[in-house]
Amino acid sequence: MRLKISHTTEYFYDEPVPYSLQRLRLSPQNAPGQKVLNWQVAIDGAKIEAGYADQFGNRVELVSIEGTEHVIRIVASGEVETEDRAGVFGTHQGFCPLWLFLRETPRTTPGKLVKELAQSVKGDSELALMHALMEAIHEAVAYTPGSTTTETTAEEALAARTGVCQDHAHIFISAARFLKVPARYVSGYLMMEDQSDQVATHAWAEAHVPGLGWVGFDAANKMCPDERYVRIATGLCYKDCAPVSGMRIGPKQENPGENLKVSLTVTGSQVQSQQGQSQSQT
Repeated sequence: MRLKISHTTEYFYDEPVPYSLQRLRLSPQNAPGQKVLNWQVAIDGAKIEAGYADQFGNRVELVSIEGTEHVIRIVASGEVETEDRAGVFGTHQGFCPLWLFLRETPRTTPGKLVKELAQSVKGDSELALMHALMEAIHEAVAYTPGSTTTETTAEEALAARTGVCQDHAHIFISAARFLKVPARYVSGYLMMEDQSDQVATHAWAEAHVPGLGWVGFDAANKMCPDERYVRIATGLCYKDCAPVSGMRIGPKQENPGENLKVSLTVTGSQVQSQQGQSQSQT
């Protein structure tokens, strides 16, 4: 499938920004199941200082804002060709050792509820266990936009029984690691069948399964990622994959008020084979 994506992030400030440094993780890379056909990140009101790969292999642009700007506009757009691999990303790659993905973070530290959920799922294999965990989280936590924040922990979301895709991913990661299964957070885009316009990026989790490597589990939608998904970044939790993150520098009383607006469009079309037949969509 060929997915066309346009992702706009706008920051509006009440006063000029004294100085700000932001990390952008908005660029997909060629990977198993996806090929980047074209991609660009355009920035108005800020300056790109550097580009690099972080410790997880994510593409990062470092941008600075200084002086008189009241509006910062970031547009990431392009086309990515994808295929359905039934959620299987494959072999672990990169500099980070696999055991690192058993490490807890503040957002993924398991509490009483996460531990009980993890202990309640059953499966005759590690893969079956992870599928059962995904289904249990989907049933336990209702998808409710705006019900949590980026700081909400897995335990808090499970206690509230409501959240967004970020929370479903954190709960899955927390429970999987409690079961001694390496797990990581994945940020990206999802083409939704019923709407092309969206208000946020998507997130899911991956577990490392013997014999398969990394396998994706989207508990928010109770499915493994298919050709409608585009991956952007991976890490231990949301903090490592945030599309835009950073800091403002200046006297606290002079820090301007900040308002954020995000718009996202994801559309797709089937890729024609050499014989002129379209590939079937699962």
